[in-house]
Amino acid sequence: MRSRSRAPWLWALILIAVGVVLLLDNFLLLDLDAADYWPFLLVVIGAQILLRGDVGLSWAAHTFGITRGSVRSGSLEVESGEIDVQLRVLRKPGRLVAGQYTARSRPGLSVRNNQATLTLRRGDTWPLSLADWDVGLADDLPWDLLISSFLGRLELDLRGLSVRRAYISSGLGHVHLACPEAADEAIYARSALGDVWISIPEDSRAVIRVEAGPLARVRADSNRFEEVEPGVYATLTPGAAFSSAPRAADLHVTASTTFGSIYLG
Repeated sequence: MRSRSRAPWLWALILIAVGVVLLLDNFLLLDLDAADYWPFLLVVIGAQILLRGDVGLSWAAHTFGITRGSVRSGSLEVESGEIDVQLRVLRKPGRLVAGQYTARSRPGLSVRNNQATLTLRRGDTWPLSLADWDVGLADDLPWDLLISSFLGRLELDLRGLSVRRAYISSGLGHVHLACPEAADEAIYARSALGDVWISIPEDSRAVIRVEAGPLARVRADSNRFEEVEPGVYATLTPGAAFSSAPRAADLHVTASTTFGSIYLG
């Protein structure tokens, strides 16, 4: 899992390429009017995004931290659009959440009946603020997770977190999910066009239901998983037979994609 911001190189290179093409087109016309230099702005903006992840004068990402207080449970709602998201356990005690957020988009927080709801929405940010969101959550209270993106990559390391339920979805981006040791309800991870990676902790018993489109592929580690029925994989337990009947201690995951690949490991 990455812990530092990565510049959105694709959009940066597109801007630079368009600016260079327009500049060349202008100079090929042998017209040296000052207005012909406007594509140079695209090159500058693209270089700024490539190097710093933003076009603002300040640093692209800002750090934040929120103390735990009397909160007993938490909910995280993320709509990241084209921004990448990293999620991990927060090791520093006394904090509810900490990390970095895209410039001009400080996370929203509301608390009701000792339930904290943290929201990060792409629509609240400046359109050209493209730095990653990096979020660490407290490990000593249960969490509900609702995380979605359109193009952004989702890298979620839930190991060590107490998870009640989780729904992770991306339209075009990839989803990397390291599952917790257990969850109160099923965990859902899907991407329409991207790939989905599911990692199960070594000592956890898990049942993974795969929903793959006709053009999708499923690749499961045969040393760790057995297909107990079509589209259903279970972790192998050395020296013990696996029962596919649901149990409260099992980790249940649903992974789906339409055109990508699903990897189980």
